[in-house]
Amino acid sequence: MASALTDVKTLRLRSRKNLKEGALTAGYSANLPAVLKFLNEALATEIVCMLRYRRHHFMARGINAKSTADEFLLHANEELGHADLIAERIVELGGEPDLAPGSLVGRSHAEYVPGRSLVDMIREDLVAERIAIDSYREFIRYLGDHDPTTSDVLKRILAVEENHATELSDLLQDATAK
Repeated sequence: MASALTDVKTLRLRSRKNLKEGALTAGYSANLPAVLKFLNEALATEIVCMLRYRRHHFMARGINAKSTADEFLLHANEELGHADLIAERIVELGGEPDLAPGSLVGRSHAEYVPGRSLVDMIREDLVAERIAIDSYREFIRYLGDHDPTTSDVLKRILAVEENHATELSDLLQDATAK
């Protein structure tokens, strides 16, 4: 059975406390340090994936490479958009986005594997997408109802990552069938 709603007077009084914390109110029930740690890892993952996709965009060669390179660039731009969403959420939660270049790869869930051939590039991007998908799904489950806003942000990103994985899987099948 659901608990009773907080009365308006209590909401008003509680909302006047700790104003410097912005959106982080007394009703926030997630483990904030764990959320910020995961979000900074997700930020690193998105940046590493964006960099790998951009490299693949420029390095793609061979038959049908132009359309695949265009797809890599589209994915790179979407990954950068994901990084922006995650960085914004970190700040909303009172944290600081960790954009230190020297530790990005170490904090990223996905690896930066350059790939030599077009097939290798597609395969490595697909592996990275699958890692991101599992990471986001696991953290969304971890959050449960404790941080619905972060969960919603991650669900939006997850949907795009799943689309990327489907597109890459199709490209890989096409590339290896020839």
